[in-house]
Amino acid sequence: MSKLKAIREQKNLTQEELSEQSKISVRTIQRIESGTEPKGHTLRILAQTLGIEESALLQDKAPSKVITETVEIETGAEEQEASINYSYIKIINLSSLIFTLLPPLNIFAPLILMFTLKQKNALARQIISVQMIWTVIAPIIFMLGIFLKFGKQFTLVLMILIVLSNVFIILRNAAEIDRRKKLYIKLKFNMI
Repeated sequence: MSKLKAIREQKNLTQEELSEQSKISVRTIQRIESGTEPKGHTLRILAQTLGIEESALLQDKAPSKVITETVEIETGAEEQEASINYSYIKIINLSSLIFTLLPPLNIFAPLILMFTLKQKNALARQIISVQMIWTVIAPIIFMLGIFLKFGKQFTLVLMILIVLSNVFIILRNAAEIDRRKKLYIKLKFNMI
């Protein structure tokens, strides 16, 4: 039995489920399970998806232990792994809440915490990216509301709705971090 098949079955995944999670074709997974050694991108993605070290999928090395909570990130030309501490991630997310009324600070507070708490991972970057997008979109919506000239009461209601939208984003993401260890409201890309 191939190492990939053994690990996949240990994690109760079908070939189709592994294919869906890793975005690698079922045919490629079948080839690897029948003896072809994975290389490069395929090896890295399969290891990341299964939460194991790359060496565990290679033929000539003994399987290594399963890595529970790691995410690969890039810094310059070298790649390194950063351990995710979900308590810290939640703190980084909730730090934006304090500065909701001061839009540039709702980006800088989590950014500083990301570096201070050494959480330079995809989740922390995504939290900051969401805040960056909100910080750009909020004034645009506010200005459009002013140009529509519905009156001072409309402008006040619009300001409150804009602030509440960010509070909702932050609190919803905090709840999802607790439940599923991922973000509910996220982008398909990172801005940092």
